[in-house]
Amino acid sequence: MKLKLHWQIIIGMVLGLIFGIVAAYAGWGQFTTEWIAPIGIIFMNLLKVIAIPLVLGSLISGVASLSDLKKLSRIGGKTIAIYITTTAISVTIGLIAVNVLKPGNSVPVDMRTKLQSTYQKDVTQKETAAQAAKERGPLQPLVDMIPSNITSAAGSNSNMLQVVFFAIFIGIAVIQVPAKQAAPFLKFFNGLNDVVIRMVDNIMLLAPYGVFALLANTINLVAKDNMAQVGELLGALGFYCITVVMGLLVQMLIVYPALLTFFSPVRLTTFLKALGPAQLLAFSTSSSAATLPVTMERCEKNLGLSEEVSSFVLPLGATINMDGTALYQAVAAVFIAQTLGLQLGIGAQLTIIFTAVLASIGTAAVPGAGIIMLVIILEAISVPSAGIALILGVDRILDMCRTVTNVTGDATVATVVAATEGQLGEVHIDE
Repeated sequence: MKLKLHWQIIIGMVLGLIFGIVAAYAGWGQFTTEWIAPIGIIFMNLLKVIAIPLVLGSLISGVASLSDLKKLSRIGGKTIAIYITTTAISVTIGLIAVNVLKPGNSVPVDMRTKLQSTYQKDVTQKETAAQAAKERGPLQPLVDMIPSNITSAAGSNSNMLQVVFFAIFIGIAVIQVPAKQAAPFLKFFNGLNDVVIRMVDNIMLLAPYGVFALLANTINLVAKDNMAQVGELLGALGFYCITVVMGLLVQMLIVYPALLTFFSPVRLTTFLKALGPAQLLAFSTSSSAATLPVTMERCEKNLGLSEEVSSFVLPLGATINMDGTALYQAVAAVFIAQTLGLQLGIGAQLTIIFTAVLASIGTAAVPGAGIIMLVIILEAISVPSAGIALILGVDRILDMCRTVTNVTGDATVATVVAATEGQLGEVHIDE
């Protein structure tokens, strides 16, 4: 009997972890980089290459299917309001956790100095990128959202917000055109959507191998042929990692279940079983954008969401809803301040909430983008941005965890919106 997809992915993850550890001990770093990592890169690229066509096809079809602007504004307003609320809650949870546990007080002075020295080059690169973002005017995010050339915007997944805007803009225009004239246009994008979903099915045949390679390479990058370095790093920053993960678990096991319980008939166990493969993929790829095709497929086929809601809410969520990233940024900012011996008052912590919520909207759904937004948050509360050197060593590991939260949050909100709109069908779970 053939194993179900989620079991195949779990086996790939476990084997990738084991291989990564063995490779670190045996000094197989170069072999891993040259012969294993490319498999993961190919898998990631396959997922990324269909993200733009998927967003265009699904959003244009989804918005057009809403049939009138009143329905669009109702669903759109509801979606954005819930997204902003869950993000604000996640940041607050992060601040409570880091203030209660105070992980920054447990980092030895010698390790603090070593970390700052080791990652100084990376810090400089992140600071340069963050400075460019910081110098933008107050309305620049709106300017950045509107593309001057859709071909250029579609050339990079980091411009996903521009593609989302363009797709919604087209969808609104389609609603305003007589149905007979719009039919051929819509037929093309509906067909595009169906073809891309079929491509997702084909790509997921490679998922166990891709996940194996991605996880093995992650261990390789962190260990750098020296597993003792990983143990030393986790020993110093372990409490910080635990604080972040605890916050993420509270968001996923308390906040999201509460939303599902009060606003939908879907039980948490059912929800998690249906979404499992997408969560596992999010963990291994660290990319909401790369996971989006699978998230949409699981929500529609397994959770019973209508294509109308799924194709609108999920692409929007992958672009503007970053609960896990926002929570991590709050914990990281206060952790760095604690480690450097700086006290943050209530004003500074409110600034973190406000800045993290806004920053999460503009954070690209790709690995590592959250660290650049963190630099902006640190500058906003007058904490030296060079302090990010303290956390860069474990950032990749935590990036995997927070991406799972991001994807879970997107699916939760989509389920709630579908339920409140009467567009939640029969749930189908793979055993």
